[in-house]
Amino acid sequence: MKVLYLLFSFLFIFLMPLPGVFGDIRNPVTCLRSGAICHPGFCPKRYKQIGVCGISAIKCCKKP
Repeated sequence: MKVLYLLFSFLFIFLMPLPGVFGDIRNPVTCLRSGAICHPGFCPKRYKQIGVCGISAIKCCKKP
């Protein structure tokens, strides 16, 4: 029975997504923590969109 708990916990940890790898940025706090800026409309030149800041009209932009 303890083996089932061990297998379940291993499976849970193995299938958990890594932050920043599989997920994208959806709020301003994580955007600013990643060293990016929130910009309305399109990202400025030399910036790449890495997510959105709350709503789809405000983009999270970071220098590559």
